[in-house]
Amino acid sequence: MKKGLLLSFLLMSLNILFGQNEQKDSLLYNKRDFFLQNFNPDAVNAFRSASGMPGPLYWQNNASYLIHATLSEKDTSITGDVVISYTNNSPDKLDYLWLQLDQNLFDPASRGAAATPVSGDRFDVRKFNLGGYHIGLVSVTYAGKSYNVQPVISDTRMQIRLHNPLLPKGDKISVRVNYNFAIPSHGADRMGRMHAKKGEIYEIAQWYPRMCVYDDVEGWNTLPYMGLGEFYCEYGNFDYYITVPAEMIVFGSGDLQNASEVLTTGEIKRISSAAISDKTVSIISQDEIGKPSVRPLAKGNLTWHFIMKNSRDVAWTASKAFVWDAARINLPSGRKAIAMSAYPEESAGDNGYSRGTEYLKNSIEIYSKNYFEYPWNTAVNVGGSVTGMEYPGIIFNEYSAQKAFLWNLVTHEIGHNWFPMIVGSNERKYMWQDEGFNTFINYQASLIFNNGEFAKDPMTSRRIFSMLDPATLRRYKDPLMMVPEAMALTDYGQYYGKTAFGLILLRNVILGKDRFDYAFRKYTEYWAFKHPTPNDFFHCMNSTAGEDLNWFWKEWFFTTWTLDQALSDVKYVDNDSSKGILITIENRGKMIMPVSLKIIQTNGDSAIVQLPVEIWQRGGVWTLKYASTGKIDKVILDPNKELPDADRKNNEWIMKDR
Repeated sequence: MKKGLLLSFLLMSLNILFGQNEQKDSLLYNKRDFFLQNFNPDAVNAFRSASGMPGPLYWQNNASYLIHATLSEKDTSITGDVVISYTNNSPDKLDYLWLQLDQNLFDPASRGAAATPVSGDRFDVRKFNLGGYHIGLVSVTYAGKSYNVQPVISDTRMQIRLHNPLLPKGDKISVRVNYNFAIPSHGADRMGRMHAKKGEIYEIAQWYPRMCVYDDVEGWNTLPYMGLGEFYCEYGNFDYYITVPAEMIVFGSGDLQNASEVLTTGEIKRISSAAISDKTVSIISQDEIGKPSVRPLAKGNLTWHFIMKNSRDVAWTASKAFVWDAARINLPSGRKAIAMSAYPEESAGDNGYSRGTEYLKNSIEIYSKNYFEYPWNTAVNVGGSVTGMEYPGIIFNEYSAQKAFLWNLVTHEIGHNWFPMIVGSNERKYMWQDEGFNTFINYQASLIFNNGEFAKDPMTSRRIFSMLDPATLRRYKDPLMMVPEAMALTDYGQYYGKTAFGLILLRNVILGKDRFDYAFRKYTEYWAFKHPTPNDFFHCMNSTAGEDLNWFWKEWFFTTWTLDQALSDVKYVDNDSSKGILITIENRGKMIMPVSLKIIQTNGDSAIVQLPVEIWQRGGVWTLKYASTGKIDKVILDPNKELPDADRKNNEWIMKDR
């Protein structure tokens, strides 16, 4: 053969060969999406380490608060005065400060109001138009000198321009703000008021101007509050005073400091009994609501004083309509805390809030044992108008909730005390990092509580395992890394379910329970009372579990890809069952996962074969040789139905010649 013809023949043969390979890889799946080294979590530095821990030079600023506030029932308003003691631990000088004014969401001219669909949604303003915060005098004290400032207010943010820069590495400043606002009846389903049979219930949150976070990632975090995206707050100590009509009982984040002034001797005795009881103890029963005997004063006002240390926020509730009960919380270190429930008589009953304290106590004990010990001394579950909302040490829940719905509300909202109250992620940007992690630990708690009393209830598992429905995954148009306000209103549930389901896949399928549990606990421990980013989580899990999971982080959090593993061929080697079988698997979706195969022989013997995700490094088709000992009855992909496979019709192969 001539040299030119030989070269042409070789080129043609190579084209045919590569064409065949290209045909095999022309499925939706593309290995370069995962194994070409173009996706890695952000580079690390001295502030955030490659192992996912805070780095040796990690810093965060501190904001502590002294607050005096008065509730006026006459005009349903809060009048307050806050002094913020702020420490700049950053390496940067700060020429100005930014504060959050979340009540400004309820100004009809707010961005949140403008961006609310005509049809409305759970987090909208609901036509409340009393204007949000009315800011009075604002003053600054620095280096022993005080001066007044004219703040620059932009929607839900307020800038304070300093006369002298706040110096780096420990310089301190004090800011004082006088303010008032009208209490919305529906505060974006995060706060508000409700009329119960025996009186109004006030659930008060986002109730004082508070510092924006200044961090090493974004500098000042000034995304506006628009309703759905939640909060990002600095840690510090809170010393606050709440003045209300004397007939009311107040519950707040932290420890009550003046019980002898605002409670009766009988109530203090009952609280002491509850503090040593694993059974729920009544402090104020249904029959006692509104009776003079439950209040130390019949008229006038009383001021309640609370302190909470090392927290990112505080909230409170007040009403004369509360039933009140409590029980002891047993923590792993041997320390004791107290769980309490406050709710109207409409909520009482064994199917309702009469078990609320039991749910709260057990949830805290489970999370403390498995993730990180609850750091505070009290926890309060409040029944009111808010569907479900969390704050450090206090949670607001739908007053009419019962049975599994109530269990799931209580365990979910108090679970947020771990994510993001202890592990302080940026909720306004990364909703999945608190809602999804919390939903995951909620499901684990449901398996444990009272021998799984509510674990199999559809209310418990629907939010997570609906993700197994291919139609659910295909519906999502936005990945989990989308900011909340840009997520479709019908899709933001995936922040909860898809994230939690992803963690379950990591635990049950990819890493195994021991490696996952250890890594997840370490993440919680490393970032307790700090500000982790998503990349810190990715780095921590990779390093602590000893696995390069970047393929998983990319597909699960940054894309809307779906999985479709399929059995495309099963045959005996040389048509002889004694020589084994060849099983060909295809990856027909964009997503990848490890493979689990169940092989059943006609003699009844069966085996499970596990294949790692690395088989997809070679392309979208993989053939396995299995040393069977007899004829094959069937082969099943994902026999335990653990994966979110989009088409299960191609997951089973029945041998025609058995």
